[in-house]
Amino acid sequence: MLPLPALTFDDLAVLDEIAEARAVIVERLRAPRRWTGRLRRTAVARAIRGSNSIEGIVVDLDDADASIDDEAPLSADERTYAEIRGYRQALGYVLEMAEDPAFRLDATALRSMHFMMLSHDLSKGPGRYRPGDIHVVDERDGATVCTGPDADEVAGLVDTLVHDLEAHVDADAMVRAAMAHLGLVLIHPFRDGNGRMSRALQTLVLARSGIAHPELASIEEWLGANTDDYYAVLAHTARGRWDPEADTGLWVSFCLRAHHMQAQTVLRRIARTDELYSRLVDELEARHLPERMLDVLYSGALRFRVRRSTYVAQADVDERTATRDLRALVDADLLHAVGETRGRHYVRGARLDEIVGSLPPAERMRDPYPWMRSRLAQPVDWR
Repeated sequence: MLPLPALTFDDLAVLDEIAEARAVIVERLRAPRRWTGRLRRTAVARAIRGSNSIEGIVVDLDDADASIDDEAPLSADERTYAEIRGYRQALGYVLEMAEDPAFRLDATALRSMHFMMLSHDLSKGPGRYRPGDIHVVDERDGATVCTGPDADEVAGLVDTLVHDLEAHVDADAMVRAAMAHLGLVLIHPFRDGNGRMSRALQTLVLARSGIAHPELASIEEWLGANTDDYYAVLAHTARGRWDPEADTGLWVSFCLRAHHMQAQTVLRRIARTDELYSRLVDELEARHLPERMLDVLYSGALRFRVRRSTYVAQADVDERTATRDLRALVDADLLHAVGETRGRHYVRGARLDEIVGSLPPAERMRDPYPWMRSRLAQPVDWR
């Protein structure tokens, strides 16, 4: 693995703040609430969408959410959705295996993840190391960020990477996860899918560390929303070539910043979801509508396009009841029907717009590394 950097005073302070935020998140989710499952599920969908968006594979959040249950997409084309389903399968494997004491993170496990991710396109060599040279490329403009090591070095480098992960068990889990991500993305062992594999590996290392609710600790959503910074820090760290002695300090600080900002986002989302559900309960009670409609209204509040089949599964009702319930929500202006009967779906109605709009504004987020953006904007030293 690449050398672990010496953590700065800022890094240590940020790690403490992340731990405090994570403790609050765990405490907030300790008491059973109806919305907890939806919050965690949507976090997985956000990670799927975020990680794939970095590679130029863009889907709506509700299509990413639908992939979790292998439902058909509402708008994504067949090829795009195949990529999303593959990533969903690999990420699901990550979250499941993290809790299995018999699981061993080795090269075979990584290659299996890669096969799950890309098995829909055998031309990409799913599960097989690349046979030739490769470059880390910014998918948006084709710019080369880094040239990977020679193909005949890949197998040994991957073995070293996973071995060193086990050897550095005393390092903080977030630092180890960041280094696993960086190591794999710079080795670039596969013909395609290396970025997504590296981000999934980062989540796996975190989950294997025993962190509670690992889907809420993943930074894939944040990286997807900050792609410019992501490619910039890779360029500053790699400086155009594979270097086993590269200075990794900026990269680790960047990942800790992402964790800090994502933790703030999750805390804001928890508070907002709690308040939203409370208001939705009041709305249903005032209209004498059944509580089983809560989850579909929450989906609508997130701007999901809701299908009757999804409501049947979520509310555990029959088709006739689902039709009646959705009609009642449309009549109440909480949902709005779009399309004809066969392709009909439902979106947020005017009244639900009002409820969401009445929620208090979120607190402004604090950047734990206020100097980071200007540092990343500086020209890369390619020497």
